[in-house]
Amino acid sequence: MKSFAAKVEDGVRGENGKPSVGPVYRNLLSEKGFPPIDSDITTAWDIFSKSVKKFPDNKMLGWRRIVDEKVGPYMWKTYKEAYDEVLQIGSALRAIGAEPGCRVGIYGVNCPQWIITMEACAAHTLICVPLYDTLGSGAVDYIVDQAEIDFVFVQETKIKGLLEPDCKCARRLKAIVSFTNVSEEHNLKGSEVGVKTYSWLDFLQMGCGKPEETTPPKPFNICTIMYTSGTSGDPKGVVLTHEAVATYIVGMDLFMDQFEDKMTHEDVYLSFLPLAHILDRMNEEYFFRKGASVGYYHGDLNVLRDDIQELKPTYLAGVPRVFERIHEGIQKALQELNPRRRFIFNALYKHKLAWLNRGYSHSKASPMADFIAFGKIRDKLGGRIRLLVSGGAPLSTEIEEFLRVTCCCFVVQGYGLTETLGGTAMGFPDEMCMLGTVGIPAVYNEIRLEEVAEMGYDPLGENPAGEICIRGKCLFSGYYKNPKLTQEVMKDGWFHTGDIGEIQSNGVLKIIDRKKNLIKLSQGEYVALENLENIYGQNSLVQDIWVYGDSFKSMLVAVIVPNQETIKRWAKELGFTKPFEELCSLSELQEHIISELKSTAEKNKLRKFEYIKAVTVETKPFDVARDLVTATLKNRRNNLLKYCQVQVDEMYRKLASKKI
Repeated sequence: MKSFAAKVEDGVRGENGKPSVGPVYRNLLSEKGFPPIDSDITTAWDIFSKSVKKFPDNKMLGWRRIVDEKVGPYMWKTYKEAYDEVLQIGSALRAIGAEPGCRVGIYGVNCPQWIITMEACAAHTLICVPLYDTLGSGAVDYIVDQAEIDFVFVQETKIKGLLEPDCKCARRLKAIVSFTNVSEEHNLKGSEVGVKTYSWLDFLQMGCGKPEETTPPKPFNICTIMYTSGTSGDPKGVVLTHEAVATYIVGMDLFMDQFEDKMTHEDVYLSFLPLAHILDRMNEEYFFRKGASVGYYHGDLNVLRDDIQELKPTYLAGVPRVFERIHEGIQKALQELNPRRRFIFNALYKHKLAWLNRGYSHSKASPMADFIAFGKIRDKLGGRIRLLVSGGAPLSTEIEEFLRVTCCCFVVQGYGLTETLGGTAMGFPDEMCMLGTVGIPAVYNEIRLEEVAEMGYDPLGENPAGEICIRGKCLFSGYYKNPKLTQEVMKDGWFHTGDIGEIQSNGVLKIIDRKKNLIKLSQGEYVALENLENIYGQNSLVQDIWVYGDSFKSMLVAVIVPNQETIKRWAKELGFTKPFEELCSLSELQEHIISELKSTAEKNKLRKFEYIKAVTVETKPFDVARDLVTATLKNRRNNLLKYCQVQVDEMYRKLASKKI
């Protein structure tokens, strides 16, 4: 069997209360030790400034202007144009008192101004602190206060919230710079609370009139404090150095260069995941390293397909929910085909899949099938797509296989956290044996598994599994102002992720569970809630699901947002003609959902206590606006419990009454 990772240390059986640890694995490129770091790239500023010299006239940052509510074509800044603005913004920051080491906040949706501000921070050894566009005002307030942010660059619509009298931001901040304009109302309000406000153009002109030499960072300087939203509690400030960022990019270069189909300066990336999230940030850093182009969505995810058709990207990265929606859209279109055409599609699917499983690349497995059927799907993704990457949570094997067959491009999963700069592991393109996995360790990191006895995971067992631990050069320096939490996750140089993984015989990592969402039911059985949500979420009836277990109860319940199209087909078969909202209140639908979930549980060989015994049906998907999910669409368990407490109590009351 072909091996994709190098085992560099043997595992050790635990003694005297210490857990067992599995073998240490590295990327094959690092088998004899981590490769020497490219001395030309040692900081995030190097990544950008070197590319400006090499690719001055290449398109760098693209955006769509909205005039009279109409979205126009993409407009572009070249690397040289962006660099000139970076110098002006950096000079203006120095002119209003920003000194090296000062924290600068960035708050708003992805746009060229976001990146120009980020690079201006790097040019003067300022610390960039992103503020999630999808975090509530309370969390933004917390970050501004904890990180001691003096200056914020902000989307115009966010200014009002920062200037509220009861907001700590208003007392803390010295200046607010808008990505666009500042209204007279905001100027007046700012002066009332002692905060100077600037439009983007005014700030550029200030920098132009007061030029300052750049003060580039050293590798050991802090590049960014990136706050992770988490699923409960206050955000954690993850401290990342320039060296860690640069090392990650050099490692990604080495990893990608080993493949025949390489990334080049002609590639185009569509940015729609939050730039305040590590996945998008590092994707863009890598594209800047290659002198390639990044185009930003125009702010509305509901019409992302319009941006895709206009930009025609070669690379898309998203969380599983994004790809689930693509899959749902294709499946819906298939249902509308006549039986003959649907039969042809399925036959071509099986034909191409068979050749992929024999080791053929996606482009050579079945050109005929691509021409007849699958090329149309590629056209829906802009027609030039070369790579789809899924991260943030596990993507189901079924959907990954479907995308590999039908999208006419490379499809891979990756794994990582903010603490590991995102890309801890990455799959190989066209390796079908990596289906359902997240690939192998990054070039400058090592991975091993640690025993989790209470969940029955043993890294030295027949099927090696345990908590994923990471060591290497692409790691955070600690949580800002939180040494206790840092010590909890960093032990003997190993970062403990809280994720449960399985290392297969070929050295490939698969995510199978989550340690932190483990609860014990009243009968003493442990249940991994997030794992169950992933399993039940594979059912086509489910759009969103939150599984809940009470340690004083013996049964699990769930709140479910059903898939509208699936429910409408079910209703049509039974003769129901009610609107979707009314269908969701039917007891018949609840019974149908419980039956479907039972079938999914049986199919996946779940234990009886992992079956869902009662459901509440919601009509509205879990969303960030109500703070029910994170920016990467992970359930906020505590918030969901508060939101659904009445329904949860009612489900357990009904279950108890059935027992009597």
